[in-house]
Amino acid sequence: MKLLFEMDKKDYKIDGEVFSRPSVRAIIINDNKIAMVYSKKYNYYKFPGGGINKGEDNMDALVREVKEETGLIVKRDTIKEYGYVIRKEKGDFTDIFLQENYYYLCDVEKEVGLQHLDDYEFEEGFSLRWVRPDVAIDINLNHDHYGFYDLNILTRDSKILEILRDSKVINLLF
Repeated sequence: MKLLFEMDKKDYKIDGEVFSRPSVRAIIINDNKIAMVYSKKYNYYKFPGGGINKGEDNMDALVREVKEETGLIVKRDTIKEYGYVIRKEKGDFTDIFLQENYYYLCDVEKEVGLQHLDDYEFEEGFSLRWVRPDVAIDINLNHDHYGFYDLNILTRDSKILEILRDSKVINLLF
């Protein structure tokens, strides 16, 4: 898979203890809009997805996370690698937090099922929104997020949206 970019704060102890948390993210396009998870509490958009559990492969994690966060059912045979992002910074509980975020293009079934949100996702008011990419970029980069703790998520996913906008593969979105 192609490295899209790295986010390295260089704010950590170089030889320190590393906590690694790989994750998957879905790029789902329909009718010139992208499926995004919207946080009502903090007013931001992110790609559906999340951490890969121990013993779980990327495809299983992608299908599970998209269903949990949005209620959408990914069509497995449509999943295609898009690229990945490396995020590295000082960790909360270890010297270094390392996250590889794997992005996949995919299609979903038409019907939308129920979400199965974690407590923090429920508290944030996660909901599925089909949004034009430029709207999500504008909200993420130019609006108040009411004390949201991890602005790197907004920067990361906005940059992915910008890459999608500039790509010849999906430039019909904009």
